[in-house]
Amino acid sequence: MAPEERADAARLLWGFERRFLAARALRSFPWQSLEEKLRDSSGSELLLDILQKTVKHPLCVKHPPSVKYSRSFLSELIRKHEAVHTEPLDELYQALAEVLTAEEPTHCHRSYLLPSGDSVTLCESTAIVSHGTTGLVTWNAALYLAEWAVENPAVFTHRTALELGSGAGLTGLAICKTCRPRAYVFSDCHSRVLEQLRGNVLLNGFSLEPSIDAWAQHPGPHTPEAERPRVAVAQLDWDTVTAPQLAAFQPDVILAADVLYGPETVLSLVGVLRKLSTCRKDQRAPDAYVAFTIRNPETCQLFTTELGRAGIPWEEVPRHNQKLFPYEEHSEMAILKLTL
Repeated sequence: MAPEERADAARLLWGFERRFLAARALRSFPWQSLEEKLRDSSGSELLLDILQKTVKHPLCVKHPPSVKYSRSFLSELIRKHEAVHTEPLDELYQALAEVLTAEEPTHCHRSYLLPSGDSVTLCESTAIVSHGTTGLVTWNAALYLAEWAVENPAVFTHRTALELGSGAGLTGLAICKTCRPRAYVFSDCHSRVLEQLRGNVLLNGFSLEPSIDAWAQHPGPHTPEAERPRVAVAQLDWDTVTAPQLAAFQPDVILAADVLYGPETVLSLVGVLRKLSTCRKDQRAPDAYVAFTIRNPETCQLFTTELGRAGIPWEEVPRHNQKLFPYEEHSEMAILKLTL
């Protein structure tokens, strides 16, 4: 195989690998490129490589995606093979048979590959909106913010971060694994989300502080050589939390992703940001970054209007070029940097 062909095959494999690990919609896979490759080749090596990079990937074997998802993926892969080759590929049918006999659990896994070679694996609800909350799955803006953070580690290195509405925990776990923060506080208000969040923190090899109150009162020393940040999960209700309670976390940087769902949420978010603006650390207010998908322009306009009323200046962060994670190609997303 010529060097250019090897490079094309490697890009194709990478596209399948990262999409399957993250359980992205099957329509987003590079099926057309695969069909072209299969027509130009008489062998089955490429399909076997795809099988090893997806269903048989060590991460998927250890932390499998939904059974329904794997079944649909393998069925489509077999269809592509049969459209070009008459000889069946036993390995594909064997993999499908194994999936067909598996039971569908209430939770599944998604994994996201990091540039360091490490990965973030999340346990998520198989329902998009479950138990009355949207926090049990990872949304696009969380991936977008995580990408930006990986490109800008200095924002977090040796600093304490507080994330509002952490959801499944993707953004914070990526930061903890790549940006060397001093400490990271995940937060949410829904008990089911918090339960899953704690599980995801532990799943990715981090220890949890036994008590958020004790941790806030005794933050303890941290040296630049420390390999792992201190990690805590806190229950935060934006409407009832007080400024002194927020100040106890001693945050240097505030994060939030995909939390602008409607007018009530916007008002609550601006309210908690106003409280955080009083959290002075070394005579300086924390930096704040809010990422969101522009679903409803009116909601985004309301957010910036309310920031103005609260006296919180903002600016849009330039779009980053590196696309590490698979998310909807045509989603319009933005990150605002707020001056608290």
